[in-house]
Amino acid sequence: MATIPDKLFFKIGEVAEVTGVEPHVLRYWETEFPQLRPIKNRAGQRTYQRKDVETVMEIKRLLYAEKFTIAGARKHFGRSSSTTEQKQLPLGFTDQELGRTLAQCKKELESILQTLDTGPEK
Repeated sequence: MATIPDKLFFKIGEVAEVTGVEPHVLRYWETEFPQLRPIKNRAGQRTYQRKDVETVMEIKRLLYAEKFTIAGARKHFGRSSSTTEQKQLPLGFTDQELGRTLAQCKKELESILQTLDTGPEK
């Protein structure tokens, strides 16, 4: 497996070079795999993050080495993302506590808004 350079962002050509997948194939995979969503800058250029490059490498492995179909690879990603969601830890507080905290925040924000509307009390 190719080594991913230690960078935050990659252009499509860099991803193609690192992964050995042509740019037109990368663009096609973006339409087929919801997990692969590079950010587009103002000029419309795709900017991939490290996780996107890792996703491309996994898609390539599934399609070319494991001989999955596009639909099979998509299904495989769906299963692995649902198991990731199950591993999420609880937040450590109850819905009741959260409700009280939110109510308190709301009161404080309303107080700030009232102060801004009427001016400070003297």
